[in-house]
Amino acid sequence: MDWHLCLLLSLLGVFATEATTTKHMKDFIRAVESIEAVNPGLQMLDVVKGLRKAAGFDTDLIKRYLGDLSDAHDLVSDPSVTSYVSEVINHSLSEMGKEKGVVLTLDGSNVALAPMLLGLEAGLQSTVQGFYPLTLTHNLVTSFLHHVHNEQTTLPFGTKGFWDSISSPNVYSLSDLPSLATDALIIGGIDGFILGSEVSTSNDHERSLSDLLKSYYSHQPDAAGLDASPRLISQKRRMNFKKLVSFSSLKSQMVQALTVHRNLNESERKRLDDVMNEGFDQFVHVYAVCPNIITRSQWGAAAFIGSPSYLSLPVPYLFIHHTYQPSKPCTTFDQCASDMRSMQRYHQQTNGWSDIGYSFVAGSDGNLYEGRGWNWVGAHTYGYNSRGYGVSFIGDYTSTLPIKSAMDMVRYDFTSCAVNGGRLSSSYSLYGHRQATSTDCPGNSFYREIQTWERYQSYLP
Repeated sequence: MDWHLCLLLSLLGVFATEATTTKHMKDFIRAVESIEAVNPGLQMLDVVKGLRKAAGFDTDLIKRYLGDLSDAHDLVSDPSVTSYVSEVINHSLSEMGKEKGVVLTLDGSNVALAPMLLGLEAGLQSTVQGFYPLTLTHNLVTSFLHHVHNEQTTLPFGTKGFWDSISSPNVYSLSDLPSLATDALIIGGIDGFILGSEVSTSNDHERSLSDLLKSYYSHQPDAAGLDASPRLISQKRRMNFKKLVSFSSLKSQMVQALTVHRNLNESERKRLDDVMNEGFDQFVHVYAVCPNIITRSQWGAAAFIGSPSYLSLPVPYLFIHHTYQPSKPCTTFDQCASDMRSMQRYHQQTNGWSDIGYSFVAGSDGNLYEGRGWNWVGAHTYGYNSRGYGVSFIGDYTSTLPIKSAMDMVRYDFTSCAVNGGRLSSSYSLYGHRQATSTDCPGNSFYREIQTWERYQSYLP
């Protein structure tokens, strides 16, 4: 054996024992890098197909659009790396609510690798007719059909989850009733759709797979946040998806896929049509209208102390805050999640409150963080907690402004999401925190800015 290959295999063994212990995207990318190193000269498509072959991942649906794996390369790799790759590519749900085949990404999203890689492979093969079925259509249709027969024990789609550890993720557990199109499968499908579309219309075929994945999933914004970041990064997933997808085409393919289920009786067929129509509208709402909302379990929230009180929805008011402390904007999921935990500890342990006071908190990383959330009375604006949402921006905005993308996320995406979801009145009024009590919040500069926003009112009843 060539001594270069011996050395690379030796390094690969070190990698296998040290770097493949977590279900983080950076570890999957490192595994891909190590495989590329001992399989030189392969193009991206060769590596993608080789990974799928190594994982034993093949179905009739995949064969219909991508062909069989007879021409796929047998990739050279350490057995432990092959085992790791197989584990993180093959998706499954257990009866105990554990979801496998999912990795945590730098932006805080949870991504099922299978639909992401299938969409990418379809793009590399220029099999554009396979984009929708391989990334989204099949999973959504299967989930809707399963839900019709199991309405009491499942969700139509989009079940989110949480990791046993944010810093060293290994076990991913669902946080609600299961669905066959979990949030991770949908996010993976969206990423597959985006990346597949990108490589199908560019010269990215010559890039390595690890380089493409690093540029998409490993971008770390600087102090300017997403405003100065490249276009093709995971933090801009929703923006790119909305530009690329045809929702009418996606829905028509779903309707067509449902016609093959002829063994349903009339009432089941009617219920399936209702679930599909309602579910599709909700899918568009969650993944194209709303911002990406990081749930409490995702950022590692402590439990609520006592019993929360329900809000009466829709609420008529939206109050804008800044955190003041932390004073610096957070531009990564890790930092924003840490800031959320820090604020919650302060609100609970120092202020003696039941929970973090805000309804939601905007980071400069592209995410909106769930505080008290949609349904519970907060502790953000004295005298108005039961009549409005309090949305805070991480940072001190006395003399500066939040980055534009963060402001737009709340000004446009959050308000559209809240109004369309029936949580915020369509005739809502927007205020700064200082209009309700004696405080400088949300900072002089930011308060001047929100006075130009739609629905701002100078008079607070």
